[in-house]
Amino acid sequence: MEHSLSSRQIQQWRMAIYIIFALPGFAMATWVSRTPAIRDTLGATIAEMGWIIFGLAVGSIIGLLSASHLIASRGGRFVMMTGLAVSSAGLGIVAMSGVWLTDGITVFLGLAVFGFGNGICDVAMNVEGTAVERAAQKSLLTGFHAAYSLGTLVGAVAGSAAIQAGLSVVVHLSFAAVVVVLCAVYVYRFVPAGTGQERAADSGEPPMTARERMAVWKEPRTILIGIVVLGMSFAEGSANDWLPLAIVDGYQVSPAMGSFAFGLFVAAMTIGRAAGGRLLDRFGRVIVLRASALSAIAGLLIVISGQSFTAAAIGVVLWGLGSAFGFPVGLSAAGDDPRGVAARVGAVSTAGYAASLVGPPILGVVGDSIGLLRALIIVLIGVVVAGLLSHATRPIGARAKDTNFKA
Repeated sequence: MEHSLSSRQIQQWRMAIYIIFALPGFAMATWVSRTPAIRDTLGATIAEMGWIIFGLAVGSIIGLLSASHLIASRGGRFVMMTGLAVSSAGLGIVAMSGVWLTDGITVFLGLAVFGFGNGICDVAMNVEGTAVERAAQKSLLTGFHAAYSLGTLVGAVAGSAAIQAGLSVVVHLSFAAVVVVLCAVYVYRFVPAGTGQERAADSGEPPMTARERMAVWKEPRTILIGIVVLGMSFAEGSANDWLPLAIVDGYQVSPAMGSFAFGLFVAAMTIGRAAGGRLLDRFGRVIVLRASALSAIAGLLIVISGQSFTAAAIGVVLWGLGSAFGFPVGLSAAGDDPRGVAARVGAVSTAGYAASLVGPPILGVVGDSIGLLRALIIVLIGVVVAGLLSHATRPIGARAKDTNFKA
C-alpha cells in the first residue's frame, strides 16, 4: 500500500505520525502534573494513590494485549484514532474528580480507560511508524519517539502553567482531552487506511489467524528483541520513577537538584532520539544499540559509584543517551516482516511497557533495603543483557536487502 503513495503523501503521513506520537505524551504529562491536586481532593494516602494509579497499569496492559488483534482486523488508523478518543474520555472521567468524587473508585476506572486507550494507540502508532519507515526508506522511529518526549515536555510545562494560573483540575484535564481529540481529527485525513491490517494481498500469503498472532510470542527472534527492549525500557522507566529521589538520597542534595538531574536525563534522551535516525541509517541497528548500551552502562556505573553530584550529572547524561534507542529500535526491528507486524510490534511493546510499569516498583522494594543507588545494579544488569543480545535486531526480509536499513 505504501509503495503507491506519492512523496508528498508520504511526507504528510510522516508529519501526522509525529503529531500522533506527541499526543499520548502530552496527555500523560497532563495527568501526572495534577496528581497532587487529585490526591488532595480525594484525601487519599500515598498507599491509596498507589492502588488508584494501578488502574493505569491495568488498562495499559489490557490495551497492549488487545491491540494486535484490533489492528489486524481494522487497521492502524482506526485503532490510533479510537485509542486517542478513548484515552481522552478516560482523562475526562479523571477530571471529574475535581468536581464531585469522594472516593478513588471512579478515578481508578477513569485511569483504566485512559490506559487502555493509550495502550492500543501505542501499538498502532508504532506499527504505523514502521510502515512510514518502509515507505520513506529511512529510520524514523527514534524521531517519532522523540516527538513523544517533546509532547511530554509540552504537557509538563502546560501543567505547571495551569497550576500557576489557578486552573481547576476539571478545566485543565478537560481542555487537554479536547486538544487531543481535535488534533487527532485534524491529522486523520493524512494517515492511509489499513496499515497493519491482515490481508492476503499484502504478502501473497493468507492473513494470520488469531492463533498465529499469539504464536509470535514463541518466535526466537521476537523473544530476543523483547528482552532487548525490556532491558532498555527498564533503564528508561527506572529513571522516570526514581532518578530524582535516588540523586537526593544518594548525594544529599536538594529536591531542586534532583529535579535538575532528571531534566538532564530527559533532555539527553530526547536529543539522542532526535538524532537517532541519521545514526541508524549510517551505522545500522546493532552498532547503535551496542554503543547506546555501553553509554547507559557507563552512566549507571558513574551514578551508582556516588563520587560527587557533578560526576553523577555526567553519568545521568550518558544514561539518558544510552536509554534513547532500545525501545524504538526494537519496535522497528519487530516490524521488519509486514505479515504479522501488528502482533510482533504488540508483543515487543508489551515487553517494554511491562518493564516500565512493573520494574520500577520492584526497584523501590529492593531500594528500601539496600538504598536506591545500589538497587540500580539491577538496571545495570538488564542493560548489559540487552547489549549482548542486540544482534537480534538485524534487519530481515526486504529490509535486509535495503541499504538504507543496515545491520
